[in-house]
Amino acid sequence: MRVGVMIEGQEGLTWDRWFRIAERVETLGLEGLWRSDHFFSLMSHAERPALECWSSLTALAQRTKRIPFGPLVSPMTFRHPALLARMAAAVDGLSGGRLVLGLGAGWNDAEHAAFGIPLPPLPERFDRLAEGIAVIKALWRGGPVDFDGRYYQLRGAAGYPRPVQQPMPLLIGGDGEVRLLRIVAQHADEWNSHASGPDAYRAKRQRLEEHCRAVGRDAHAIARSWMGGVVIGRDQGEVEERGRWLRAFLPALANVPLDGLLDELRRRHWLAGTPDEISYQLKPWAEAGVQRMMLQWYDLDDIGGLALLTELQQA
Repeated sequence: MRVGVMIEGQEGLTWDRWFRIAERVETLGLEGLWRSDHFFSLMSHAERPALECWSSLTALAQRTKRIPFGPLVSPMTFRHPALLARMAAAVDGLSGGRLVLGLGAGWNDAEHAAFGIPLPPLPERFDRLAEGIAVIKALWRGGPVDFDGRYYQLRGAAGYPRPVQQPMPLLIGGDGEVRLLRIVAQHADEWNSHASGPDAYRAKRQRLEEHCRAVGRDAHAIARSWMGGVVIGRDQGEVEERGRWLRAFLPALANVPLDGLLDELRRRHWLAGTPDEISYQLKPWAEAGVQRMMLQWYDLDDIGGLALLTELQQA
């Protein structure tokens, strides 16, 4: 099982923290570093630093040499796809070909409203995602590009310099069985799921395979990853200590009794325990078809704890 780190960049990420995490992930040999693309805290802490996603990815391209990285995921609602295509190509070139462009349809109402960004109804968001991907791929081929879409129009647009990777990996995040997974089947090089447990994931994967058959795509050509939470410690005491910190940090856990916290996290399909215990918890995910984990690391100052994740990668 390949294991990477996922950072919720809107919950206190600063340049200092970002660079320390990146250096540690690269030195440890973990599989990659991913981060969310949000404009402010989603936990009602507007005072928390929320380092802008694409600025941080540009810096990451220069500060690292080995690891793949990218947004998990950039909403199509935030940026015009032509702009996003050019940004991604530039960052890919700066990194020597290590960017994975993660895309989604967009979802957070409060965030869009706060910054004056329209959030269309869900069907239109899916339409925009599919059409935006077509724009991005056309520009990555160079140009000139003429594009007559319902939402996006281009006239003689050029996409130079092209990405170093040909093609650049395109990741799509989400679990919607009707539209989203069909877009994955049509366009994605990687599907990132947040399914609630291996059984739910297996059902989503089966639905994706149905879409692949319908569009004439080999389902095995699409890499499969899962994003979820982790609480890990060298021993039971350290696991409980990190659990207490997490309970204080996450509003969704505030009413969970401490003596039942780890059991509740496992019920919610978090990975929780020592490296040996979590390695055992990973087996059902691997059997369901997940190829790599992108594990949410909430404590941005707990750099030392990241070393424990390397033991999961060796499992």
